[in-house]
Amino acid sequence: MPTAVPSKSRSDLHQNKVFKSAILSRLLLLILTVIWRTLLSPYDTSAPINPSCLNDHSTSAPTPPLFPSLGSAIENGVVWDSVYFIRIAQCGYEYEQSYAFLPLLPICISILSRTVFAPLVFLIGHRAVLALSGYVVCNVAFVFAAIYLYRLSVIVLKDPNAALRASVLFCFNPASIFYSSIYSESLYALFSVGGLYYLTSGANTIAVICLALSGLARSNGVLNAGYFGFQTMHQVYDAVIMKKRAFVSFLLVGYDGTVDFSTRLL
Repeated sequence: MPTAVPSKSRSDLHQNKVFKSAILSRLLLLILTVIWRTLLSPYDTSAPINPSCLNDHSTSAPTPPLFPSLGSAIENGVVWDSVYFIRIAQCGYEYEQSYAFLPLLPICISILSRTVFAPLVFLIGHRAVLALSGYVVCNVAFVFAAIYLYRLSVIVLKDPNAALRASVLFCFNPASIFYSSIYSESLYALFSVGGLYYLTSGANTIAVICLALSGLARSNGVLNAGYFGFQTMHQVYDAVIMKKRAFVSFLLVGYDGTVDFSTRLL
């Protein structure tokens, strides 16, 4: 007879499958993106537009990168909302319309480009390094978001197999391209799902931090405060019910430990 797999080992096995599925889905999207950009011209042609920052008063021209074609290939993916996130990471909030894009993703891009990927600036250029940092931040955040989704689904669904299927479908969903682009969806998913996981696990402090960070990624993250309001309502309800039950028990039981039947009849 086949031996049953322990729940801990099964959970680790499922998380490993989710981890591999998340990475595989990112690689698949990268390949498809390269193929489509090779075959078709992008509709949004704003990627090459990169004027100097408003606070940049230097008159000297920047040093050209060693591999400009590679840097240009990376920058070609900076389109639509990615233009704003990269611009904010590079120059800060310059225009009024930039305030629609919250600062968590630009901050992460700026930190990564100034530390881990800083040596690549002279190879591919500053803006390409910013774009590369954005891709790394968003794709890594997606992988961790998928793992947290599995953990949360196990708690909510109480079925590890269903949680595994839900997490794999999340990795290969049709809108998954938004989680690999330089958009705020990946960070928002990471801190929202992670915050809910810690909230259901009883780690309220970490949950508060995660859900607060989700509000720095997207404006609708402020709605995540409703989970704590809902939790507080449940705690108040349970406290009132338990207090009422204790009061009723006190009335039904006499001071000497015997049941007061006259009170019960009333």
